[in-house]
Amino acid sequence: MKKVFQRAAAILLSAGMMIGISLPSYATTIDRSYTYNYDYWGDVQDSPDMYSVCKVFTSTELGLEKKLNSPQGIYVKDNLIYILDTGNNRILVFERTSRETIKLVKEIDSFKGADPDTFSSPTDIAISDEGNIFIADKGNGRILKLDKDYNYLMEFKKPVDNSLDKDIVFQPTKIAIDTAERVYCVAVGINKGLIKYEADGTFNGFVGATRVVFDFKMYLMKKIATQEQLNKMESFVPTEYDNLYMDKEGFIYACTGNVEAEDLKAGDADSVRRINPLGNDILIRNGVYYDGDFPVYGDLYMGNGGGYNGPSRFADVTVFDNDSYVCLDRNRGRLFGYDDQGRMIFVFGGAGNMDGYFRNPLGLEHMDYDLIVVDQLDCTITLFTLTEYGQLIFDAMDQFDNGEYAKSGKSWKEVMKYNGNYDLAYIGLGRAYLRQKSYGEAMDYFKLKYDDENYSKAYKKYRKEWVEDHIMIIVIVLLALFLIPLGIGRVKFLKYQIEISDAFKYKD
Repeated sequence: MKKVFQRAAAILLSAGMMIGISLPSYATTIDRSYTYNYDYWGDVQDSPDMYSVCKVFTSTELGLEKKLNSPQGIYVKDNLIYILDTGNNRILVFERTSRETIKLVKEIDSFKGADPDTFSSPTDIAISDEGNIFIADKGNGRILKLDKDYNYLMEFKKPVDNSLDKDIVFQPTKIAIDTAERVYCVAVGINKGLIKYEADGTFNGFVGATRVVFDFKMYLMKKIATQEQLNKMESFVPTEYDNLYMDKEGFIYACTGNVEAEDLKAGDADSVRRINPLGNDILIRNGVYYDGDFPVYGDLYMGNGGGYNGPSRFADVTVFDNDSYVCLDRNRGRLFGYDDQGRMIFVFGGAGNMDGYFRNPLGLEHMDYDLIVVDQLDCTITLFTLTEYGQLIFDAMDQFDNGEYAKSGKSWKEVMKYNGNYDLAYIGLGRAYLRQKSYGEAMDYFKLKYDDENYSKAYKKYRKEWVEDHIMIIVIVLLALFLIPLGIGRVKFLKYQIEISDAFKYKD
């Protein structure tokens, strides 16, 4: 039925154009080949572009004498952009001087006070509020801590733990630090979770190990298998993380691309998690569609079109100040945005050589709401900026968070003019009406997009308000329902008594 309505809408639109009906300019200039979303039914819905390519920076445009070689990481601090030029064993520091201009301000390939005093395949960097610099020096098997003048302070080595293989080579790849300069690390071959170090370098255990997925049939077979058979069987162990990001509240977003499609669909694995200090996953996943919870794992459909198969494999994640977050899919080169409730905001990107497409994207960061992607294979840095449509969406979210519900509702209405199929606009407008105590209007918008949870909240408020507004009528009606039958019964009783009395009189 839905497709029938869509075809009917298309026919009406065509007819309108034939007879010269004037349509808004933004309705006729939408590029429907790049950005999309999913509706409640799980159908792909084309969308106006939320982001546009502002600039693609190559080594030449960056003014580098030595070209980028296999860059694998990016970090943003204020208006500075740190690029981990892994193949050249250096860190490049750029300053963003305008909307589409960045300039090289420093090249770091050595430091003072340690041996060796150079990097070997550096893959990540983090900077504390005090200005201390932490670097994942993968090839040298250490995490360095330098001061703001790049003087050696200390280093974090392989954790000493009996559960780790003694022969494993410590190769830290990604790091994050909290306000107390505790270090959280992802390392090659260590799947027990994030490695946690205290500020003094003391190893403090593993945090947030992924869920172990196992097949019950395989479990039974292992119970009766010989040792030789056991050695050939698959082990049930947690998966490794690929990357991590610490948000402004100190929670760690960790992502992994080492997942299987069947595990994701069954809900037995997670592509991204939000880890609290206790190591528990507290990521909210309230996005829903007709078949149940809307998963936070990228593309719903995992076909093999264009030679790319399997699920989205998240290589990096970054988190905005409003708790919305974006995940980078290295499999198909796409970026997936989610709000703080786990509802999908946008999907864009793809695999290819054109601007806005990628061959092997590994690094993702943000500056305000702008996004920056590092492509290891193309050796490029792509800067995305918001379109007017995208700016309206984030304005609506921020206005709601700031308590400006009327402004938020107005912004969501503007979003609808660009994209009448955007579920979040209807839900956002409903939430704005809900906060303004316009419960009837809120119910209408929640009903349109099958948001049962918010509809129930609005209905309870609407019912309570209606009862309060009509309490006198309700009391009168209830009293009438009670007193009228009572009065009728009393009249009938008196009438009966009179008839009985008259009957006795006639007998006398």
